[in-house]
Amino acid sequence: MTAHPETSGGDGDVAVQNDYDAFAEAYTAENETSLINAYYTRPAIVDLAGDVAGRRILDAGCGAGPVSAALRDRGAVVTGFDRSAKMVELARQRLGDDADLRVADLAAPLPYPDGAFDDVIAALVLHYLEDWTAPLAELRRVLKPGGRLIVVVNHPILFKVEHPEASYFGTAKWSEEYTFNGQQAVLTYWHRPLHAMTDAFTAAGFRTAVISEPPPAPEARELFPDELANFPSGAFLSFLFFVLEAGQG
Repeated sequence: MTAHPETSGGDGDVAVQNDYDAFAEAYTAENETSLINAYYTRPAIVDLAGDVAGRRILDAGCGAGPVSAALRDRGAVVTGFDRSAKMVELARQRLGDDADLRVADLAAPLPYPDGAFDDVIAALVLHYLEDWTAPLAELRRVLKPGGRLIVVVNHPILFKVEHPEASYFGTAKWSEEYTFNGQQAVLTYWHRPLHAMTDAFTAAGFRTAVISEPPPAPEARELFPDELANFPSGAFLSFLFFVLEAGQG
């Protein structure tokens, strides 16, 4: 069941609805082998990142660390943070006690020096925030000039599909109920149209190099035949992927 969207109003309930501490273990267990995470989002990020050997990468909103682990396996030097202390604990179990993992909030100043990273991954985190101005400024700050920011957010068309009566062109808060490994959870998002996203990236000093709507990994069709039966091309609408390049100054 989906809640009705709101076109205005504060964030007083977001901390509760997006309380990953409350369902971190269930979320992690569900997504270890799920179509959307294990066979769609993560392989797409790895593909967009390309050759990361020796690159310093910040995983912003790292969750339990699966993207960090995949990039580290390919030779990256990975640092991560998440607002959820429980998620950071799970990431530490995955990556080891010596991993540079911290509890931090993308909506606040980040505990890293200027130009510390070659790449930043911000996967499934910006769409929880109403205002992208300060978060994008912080991500730009911690990137070296010419560094890359890889962003993954809800595809904006999904809001219009779920709420055909709503305006695609506005900014609106909406919530969705999920079941993660048998546990109920509510996630609250902020919809914004595509042009608002790209305008925000440009204003923060980024150049949009890639906008991608990727298919899942090749093996997904055999593993998830029922879910993909209605998608002859293999591709489906879920998230939108960006590769952004930080300006030189």
